[in-house]
Amino acid sequence: PGPSPAAAPAAAAAGPLEIAPQFPPGAQQPLGAGAGLRHASGTSLSHASSRSSLVRGGSLRHMAGGVAGGANGGASSSVAGGDRSLNRAPSAMMYFDPAVSSKGTKGVASKFCTMTLLLIAALLGLVALVKLGRAAVGPPNQPVGKYGLVEAQEGDNFWDHYSFYAGPDSVGSNGYVEYVSKERAEELGIAYVRTEPVPADERPENLSNATAFEAETEGSRRAAKQGGATRQDWSDDGTETFVYMKTSPTEAGPRESVRLEGKRRFNRGLFILDLRHMPAGCGAWPAFWLTDEANWPVNGEIDIVEGVSYQSEAKTALHSTKGCTMDDVPNGVSTGTWDTAVGIPDKKTGIPDMTFRYAQDCYVYDPHQWVNQGCVAVDLEGDTLGMPLNAKGGGVYVLEWDPVGRHIRSWVFTPHASVPRNLMDAIRTAGGPADSRVAPDPDAWGLPYGYFPIGEGTSCPSGHFKNMRLVLNLAFCGSVAGNRYFLDCPAQFQKYPTCNEWIKSRPEELEEAYWKIRGVYIYEREWERKW
Repeated sequence: PGPSPAAAPAAAAAGPLEIAPQFPPGAQQPLGAGAGLRHASGTSLSHASSRSSLVRGGSLRHMAGGVAGGANGGASSSVAGGDRSLNRAPSAMMYFDPAVSSKGTKGVASKFCTMTLLLIAALLGLVALVKLGRAAVGPPNQPVGKYGLVEAQEGDNFWDHYSFYAGPDSVGSNGYVEYVSKERAEELGIAYVRTEPVPADERPENLSNATAFEAETEGSRRAAKQGGATRQDWSDDGTETFVYMKTSPTEAGPRESVRLEGKRRFNRGLFILDLRHMPAGCGAWPAFWLTDEANWPVNGEIDIVEGVSYQSEAKTALHSTKGCTMDDVPNGVSTGTWDTAVGIPDKKTGIPDMTFRYAQDCYVYDPHQWVNQGCVAVDLEGDTLGMPLNAKGGGVYVLEWDPVGRHIRSWVFTPHASVPRNLMDAIRTAGGPADSRVAPDPDAWGLPYGYFPIGEGTSCPSGHFKNMRLVLNLAFCGSVAGNRYFLDCPAQFQKYPTCNEWIKSRPEELEEAYWKIRGVYIYEREWERKW
């Protein structure tokens, strides 16, 4: 069967014809299989058939790229909704046009490539937009600006920055003391503030350009040449105000003492202690330090000033968990050295290991150092701690904790004639109006005696030290001064076998065990955008 003669000329005029499969006379042909002639251009011509399924609107529903039909009278249709469901017989035949299939595959591939290219272009545009935004806005804020004052702890307001801890010393320190409340300390007269006249030999009319102190130390001679401070520069009216903290004996033996715990937490900063006298003597164990006791040693500890009995060299110690070492200190960044660890008993045999090592591992349980020794920087000038320091009228201690700058640094200046002019001006103006304050600049003070690399690119991640507060206290004996008693106090050891017995005897020497502080000053770097 084929198109009627009348339809042939019209089909020929439309273009080349593709002849559909022919079927024997009388045989039922699959719906659509004999639906007529299909032009190469894709046009389908169909003739009237009682088994043809005509879709309203003049279109025939195609399935799987061809025209499907049902054979043997099994075709069923639902025309009302414009759709048609056809049951396909095994003998049904599908018309397949390779040209149309090829065009469809190429179209899908083309769309996929286009979408992929658009996605890549969008991502590249987003990256470029972010870079342009950073260039326009600048880097994120960082604490890299000049130092701004956070706290000036002076005179009567000194106590406002601390809480008085009352109770025995911690188990780890085990000092032979009983810390008391503020009320008890005031009652005993061991915590008070006093304004005093500047001594006659320190008044302006009796001093000129620190010449009276130039011969005392190499440090003061160097400071005088660099425009260092003179003692009369520290007072404008001939008086100075000091904070005193002492101890008191008890019948039971442990001395009543003061332990101040800072109210503010720090993760960085510049910490300055200006004092005229610090506790010293056999068994004394004073300290000015940063810690987070509740999370020790996870959050670390930094000892800014720590004296033990008659020691005379300033030290700065860091205590941490495992993974903080000082084996990558650059050359020429400090003037000090490291404490040593020699004679550490072997854990199994108990035999002392006499290998010479520097204490450069901050881990409190490092097997090759004394327990909780930490990494300890030591000043080499000498007479910068304890009794020799007191004989020179005290000094100024500074610790810079700068994780962004990737270091912790420490200085000591004694006598006060050796304090750099910038540091002296910062201390003197700290209690005044904000617009008259001088910002401290550690880079103008000369090299520190202690330098600890911390932070990115070092052997000590800065996360080892965080969320710490200042502590100022005075203990006796305990796990440090007590354990060293026979070494540091050989004369006392002859009469009193233990450090606690020595303290209980109420020796007059302990009258020198007190703090006399002009002030504590804390600064933090201002936040700035800096590449």
